[in-house]
Formats: sequence, structure tokens, C-alpha cells
Amino acid sequence: MAKVKNILFIMADQLRWDYLSCAGHPNLHTPNIDRLAAKGVRFDRAYVQSPVCGPSRASTYTGRTTFSHGSTWNRVPLPIGEWTMSDYLSPAGLRTAVVGKTHMTPDKDGMERFGLTPDTELGMIVSEPGFEPYERDDGLHPDAGLRARGGKLAYNDWLREKGYDGENPWHTWANSAEGPDGEILSGWHLRNSHLPARVAEPHSETAYMTDRAIDFITETGDQPWCLHLSYIKPHWPYIAPAPYHAMYDHNQFLPVHRSERERDNAHPVLDAFVKMDVSETFSRREVRERVMAGYMGLVKQIDDHLGRLFDHLEETGRMDDTMIVFTSDHGDYLGDHWMGEKELFHEASVRVPLIIYDPSEAADSTRGEVETRLVEAIDLLPTFMDTLGMKVADHRLEGRSLLPLLHGENPGDWREAVFSEIDYAFYSARETLNLPASKARAYMMRTERWKYIYYKGFPPQLFDLQTDPDEFDDLGTSPDHAEIRATMQTLLLERLTDRKNRVTMTDEQVLQTRAGEGSSGIMIGVW
Repeated sequence: MAKVKNILFIMADQLRWDYLSCAGHPNLHTPNIDRLAAKGVRFDRAYVQSPVCGPSRASTYTGRTTFSHGSTWNRVPLPIGEWTMSDYLSPAGLRTAVVGKTHMTPDKDGMERFGLTPDTELGMIVSEPGFEPYERDDGLHPDAGLRARGGKLAYNDWLREKGYDGENPWHTWANSAEGPDGEILSGWHLRNSHLPARVAEPHSETAYMTDRAIDFITETGDQPWCLHLSYIKPHWPYIAPAPYHAMYDHNQFLPVHRSERERDNAHPVLDAFVKMDVSETFSRREVRERVMAGYMGLVKQIDDHLGRLFDHLEETGRMDDTMIVFTSDHGDYLGDHWMGEKELFHEASVRVPLIIYDPSEAADSTRGEVETRLVEAIDLLPTFMDTLGMKVADHRLEGRSLLPLLHGENPGDWREAVFSEIDYAFYSARETLNLPASKARAYMMRTERWKYIYYKGFPPQLFDLQTDPDEFDDLGTSPDHAEIRATMQTLLLERLTDRKNRVTMTDEQVLQTRAGEGSSGIMIGVW
């Protein structure tokens, strides 16, 4: 019997893989996340299926690539027929819920087709999708957007009970600073990222979501559970409450990672992204220094509250029967490669932290290890099922269980490459390139040495990560690397054609159907 009874699936939003002290950051100390890494395994080379919130999360929640499930960007609904974590884990008796962000949009057309409404239990689960919304909050609530959704937000109601007035205290208190004359300085403006948020730290989003996670664990009691604690930060607005806003200055920031070589004869798609407003803004030193103060403070705040959560688990005995996962949905350029935001496939964007703690004795041999094999975000769902002793649905799930790696095994057939993709139809870069929406697609394959990026309608990119770990020198049109590009393109084609699209019948059922043909009475080609 598996010792794991519960799963605590923690995800930070827009957290880079290298902004933890256990990953080598020299100035941003994260002792509680490091403490989790010492108890478990830190996967040093973990990659998301798309470096954008929505499609990345949809892939993690379904165990399938964006190419397969079709939710290609933030407001593209996940089709109603896609199975998510609740569908897979509920048969094992787990209460599967979310505290925080999912960034998922319901498939309203699909729900209407089947007569489902959010006010029913099934309709609620489908519309979330797949998580009981114990405290659903995507953390992006500008005034106009909140009004468009009816103005309802549980966190705002709670803030008002604490004495924070206004129509939208999420914005005016939790994500704004205060000027010398009492004026509100919005956190949406990057120039304010180094200032303290108006809200008291115990009432900030990170503190509140941690409290709600503890509430859920306490309330659920002995019933098995899977809790997706999905922190809203360090995603923008980059503004932290005191004292976290002032913990770091320019002497503690990592140097910006970029080179003029990248802009010399730049790839057309890269060039279009570099020329977007957000990239031009983040390429300015004063902008980056303001943002970095807030960003690092928000990461530090998450670590402190995770320490509080881990203490609770230890005090209540839940650390002994709960698998804990800590990861992110994508990274953040923060000015690297002349970029802001995420979206493209540099390591700063597509590579994420991943730490897994397995309390079972079978994992004792790997505690504190750093695993360097290539893993993907879609590996998490099959890992959860494998850990719970469930049969992994291989006809749908496209990742593979990490449990053998957690238990010190050495599978000889481990993957040689990881895959990611982007639908950039929603960006001004597509308009700059004059592309129709259906053609704005790009796909990445990354092996031990090579990173290959295929763009529809444009030359590919190729980086030799052995000689150029900085990803400054694009070999996408180098005559000397034509054979490497052909090999990588073949790997990409294999990955795309290996997707799981026969989702309604298992391989075992296929074989049984074939074996039963002789007794069916149907005769084909018999003389």
C-alpha cells in the first residue's frame, strides 16, 4: 500500500527556476523551499508545455500537451470533454480543490450543449474546471475587469471586513502603494514596484491564500485530499507589502542576461517580440531595478508563508502522509534577452522549479538529491496516480510518472527531449509579422545539448547549449548545422505524431477487440 494519502500541489505564478537559493541564487534565500528540497528531490531541468499561464496550467491539469487539448492561450476554454485532475483522482476518494489561481476559462458552449450550469455540482466542477473552488481567485482584478464579472471577489469581501474600504480593495490596497499626499499609486505602474503595498502583510494575497489552504486541510480532516495551492505571486502587479518591498536592492539582483549579438540579424519572431512595448520597457535599467525589488520580495514572502504551512503539516502529522509538490507555471524574462514577460522558449521563460517530497520509505534513498534528467509539467498527474496506486491512463496522459526517479530507479528508456509550444496569435508580435491567427505557432524541442525551435512560415532557431548555454548565438540558418536541425525536426515530428488522440479506448481494449474478431461472426475476406 502506498503511504501517500494526500497531495499538496503548490504552484507559484511566473516564478523563474533560478530564483531560489537551492537553485543557486546567491542573494535570495528561500530556506523553507530549500527545506522541502532537502526532504525530497529537486528536478533541475523541468519544463512547461507552454510558457503562458493558461495553456501551461491546462497541460498540467490534464496531463496532455496544448497540441492535444486545444486550450492554447489564457482565454481559450479547455474543451468540456477533457479529463482533469479531479476526474482522475476522485475515484481514489480524494477531495480535489483549489486555493488560488487556475487561469482556466469554462467551455460555455460545451456546457450549454449538454444543459450544464455552474449552479449544479457537476456544472461547477466542469466550469472550474476539475477543481472544487474552495477559494478560486486568479488574482487579476483591475477595476473594469472586476465590474464586468459582477464585482464579486471573496478576498475583497474579507478585506472590507478587515477595514479596507473601496469598491476594489484588491487593487487600491493589496496591489497599490500610497504617495506622500495620500494618493494611490497603482501597482500596475512598474515605477511603483519598489514601494510597499498599502495592505498590512498578514492581509496580503500570499498570506490570505496560505490561511485558506490551512483552513481546507483542517476542515477536510481524515478524508484524503488533493489541494492545489496556487499562489498568485510573484506574477505582476509586482508590488509587495512591507517589509518585503525593501529587502533587496540593485546590489543583490542577478545581472541582466542579454547580448547585442541577439539583436544582430535577429530571428523575425524574436525581433517582433523584442519590439513589443513590454520588452522595450523591461530593457530599461531603471524599470528592471524597480521591478526586481518587488519580484524578489514577493518570492521571499511566499517562502516565509510556506514555512508556516509546512510547520502546520508537521504539527498535525500530515507531513507523514502527504506528497508535496512545488513548481511554477512558467518563468519571467525580467529583461533577459531584451524581453519582458514570458512567451518564448529561453530557459528564463520555459524552465521552472520543481521539487517533489514523497514521505514513503521507498523515497528515502533520494532525499536531498538533485535530478538532472529532463522532465515535463505533464509528468505530475501520472506521478500522482502512480503514487496513489492507481492505474495510469496511458491512452490519455502524455507525460510519465516520476515515481521511479523519486524511488532511486534508473529507467533505461527515459525521454531524450522535452517539448513546449506557443500560440502567439494574441500578441502584437503577430501583427508586426502580418500573420493570420492560425499561422502564429511555434514549437520547441530541447535535448541534453540542443534546443530547436520550429516556427510556421519562418526559419527555425537552433542553440548549442553545450557551447552556448547563454542562448545568444542562433544557429538556425548555419550551413554547418543542417544535419542537427534535420535530426531535431524529426524529433519534433515524432513528438507531435505521438500525441494521445484515441482517448476513449485503452490499448488493452484495442487488443481485446482484435482478439475477439474471430468469434464475432463477422468474416472479412473469407473465400
